[in-house]
Amino acid sequence: MTRLDGTTRAGLIGSGIQRSLTPAMHMAEGAALGFDYRYELLDLDLKGGGAESLPQIVREAEERGFCGLNITFPCKQQVIGLLDELSDDAARLGAVNTVVLRDGRRIGHNTDWWGFAQGLRLQLPQPDLTNVVQLGAGGAGAATAFAVLQLGADALTIFDVDTARAEQLAAAMTGHFPNAAVTAGSDLRQAMAGASGLVHATPTGMDKHPGLPLPAELLYPRLWVAEIVYFPLETALLSEARRRGCSVADGGGMAVFQAVGAFSLFTGRKADAERMRAHFRALTGNPPAPVERRA
Repeated sequence: MTRLDGTTRAGLIGSGIQRSLTPAMHMAEGAALGFDYRYELLDLDLKGGGAESLPQIVREAEERGFCGLNITFPCKQQVIGLLDELSDDAARLGAVNTVVLRDGRRIGHNTDWWGFAQGLRLQLPQPDLTNVVQLGAGGAGAATAFAVLQLGADALTIFDVDTARAEQLAAAMTGHFPNAAVTAGSDLRQAMAGASGLVHATPTGMDKHPGLPLPAELLYPRLWVAEIVYFPLETALLSEARRRGCSVADGGGMAVFQAVGAFSLFTGRKADAERMRAHFRALTGNPPAPVERRA
């Protein structure tokens, strides 16, 4: 909603989000479209309550007249119990990254899966989807799994430190994509030996969680590697994958396109995806990569 002062307000809830570029992308697009738009960071770490403070933060955002909230780690699944309604995509994924606050109701959406799919298409126009391995089965992992299967993956093997969570996600995706072979993995080395692509959907590689999410020797030249982390844009995983001859897609694609979707849901105005993509690349000091145009 737009408050009486003429300002449209939105925010991002998550842990360790102070370097997020989402506010800058949203507010720059609002300015380009000619309206006063304020986007705030609602950092669980600074508020001191952790994920258990989520109900209070959502309630306060409503009271302040926010039109919507983005949700990131570690709240994409926890927030569902606070909502009045879910979009079809959010219900199918069991994860929410966008909450529209309107007319006293909280409506959950998921723009992550579309954002990841769009970013992958732009950076790796024709990835081999024969046999994909995914690391991570949390809220972001649900979105990336859905995306690669929607793009046509024949097989997807999901790994997570919580084996039960990987099994639950594999079962859910099998229900949505019965023609694909979706399983929870038990032997990462064996799965990687036959993989055509790797999707990384854990916090490893973020500033707060540095390092590689798997042994470097499991990366080899015929493999493509797609990342969700974008701070830093060049994670340790991408750097090592490039060094070993892999094709890579950084986390910027998902960051931009999930924001494109959320902006339109929050404001009711169509965002210019190429403008937001260019702004993101300027913020990260990386000029936009050329986009392959298809007939």
